[in-house]
Amino acid sequence: MSFIALVTLVVRDYDEAIAFYTDALGFELVEDTDRGDGSRWVVVRPSGAGAGSALLLARAKNEAERGRVGAQTGGRVGFFLHTEDFARDHARMTAAGVRFLEEPRHETYGSVAVFEDLYGNRWDLLQPA
Repeated sequence: MSFIALVTLVVRDYDEAIAFYTDALGFELVEDTDRGDGSRWVVVRPSGAGAGSALLLARAKNEAERGRVGAQTGGRVGFFLHTEDFARDHARMTAAGVRFLEEPRHETYGSVAVFEDLYGNRWDLLQPA
């Protein structure tokens, strides 16, 4: 086993999730396949990630799943988006409407700021030291 290929992120709506991840975060849409039963197989990943980890955007299909949208990690930062240019990506994401919960911090391990996706899931934008 060489890497984790996909992590599922439960979303409210496929198209709004695709728009956020591609437009605001700059991810690429890898696949959007209609499964014929009203569901779709939607995969996005950071541009330039190659065959690395990607997100499977799965539309919530029942009340239990809808209740988890935006709260999949219990309010903790659950996702870590690495960058090679923190200042550039922070500025681009801010201009695209991404909501950062704090000012950028410069820690011993790198530059970091916590942001929320469109559902409230918390992410770190991180440029390792």
